[in-house]
Amino acid sequence: MNYDELTLECEKENILVAEMPMECYDGRIIGNFVLINTNMNQTQKACVLAEELGHYHTTVGDILDQTDISNRKQERTARLWAYDKQIGLSGLVKCFEERCRNEYEMAECLGVTEEFFHDALECYRQKYGISVSYDCYEIYFEPTLLIHKKSKEETQR
Repeated sequence: MNYDELTLECEKENILVAEMPMECYDGRIIGNFVLINTNMNQTQKACVLAEELGHYHTTVGDILDQTDISNRKQERTARLWAYDKQIGLSGLVKCFEERCRNEYEMAECLGVTEEFFHDALECYRQKYGISVSYDCYEIYFEPTLLIHKKSKEETQR
């Protein structure tokens, strides 16, 4: 989803989104109020807003202290929520079908930053391991991203 679509979704969920210049953060959420740094492009803002929405849906309490393992787990959960929202396994398949050849093209295809896309792949490697089956595709994360469309014989096994 692009930034405008995400802000509309926030509006429907009664989440207020405001933009302002911030020196230390790209985004912050307090209750149902999200602040987004104005010093970013629309793609960056979409990635940040998706992560802040992830915090809204998955985080309990103040998790700023990342030395606390519980807070780090909540941060990872919020990021995974954002990766699934903006990319997901369906997005990886879309990139395959669109014949994207590298991470730059995949990030462009999905409307996310290269960094966000790369971090999502790393998170998916940790979540799914070497590979995962999705619909009629096998998505490999090791040694590098590879998507294979299964034949009819392979899908019947």
